[in-house]
Amino acid sequence: MSSTSPEPLGDRVPQLRPPAAPRTAVLTAIKIVHTIVWATFAGCIFAIPIASLYGDNNTASWLAAIVFVEVAVLALNKWRCPLTSLAARYTSDRDANFDIYLPEWLAKHNKVIFGTIYLVGMATAGVRWVLAAR
Repeated sequence: MSSTSPEPLGDRVPQLRPPAAPRTAVLTAIKIVHTIVWATFAGCIFAIPIASLYGDNNTASWLAAIVFVEVAVLALNKWRCPLTSLAARYTSDRDANFDIYLPEWLAKHNKVIFGTIYLVGMATAGVRWVLAAR
């Protein structure tokens, strides 16, 4: 073949990728949404023991149920947020916070930190519910 004629594709399929600017915009949008979702669940986790300590067991129950749904989604997704998988399509970066606007140390230890706070909050709520039932 001459250098001016196009090379036949044969069995190769060209990989189509959006230009860099739209990819960056999509990743930014994912990171914003992920951060808002994270903040909502983190707020729920912190609010469970507070609601329980104030005797608002109904609110604590709803907050616990909301967080439980998040935990179920994570468990069904091999302990990875679906937004992380989505963000991974738009960047090769794999730092702990590539998909969310959090400090890297917090993103790296997020599940341990907030899992512990959730368990302590649920224990607090459980004790308060038992005491309220007496």
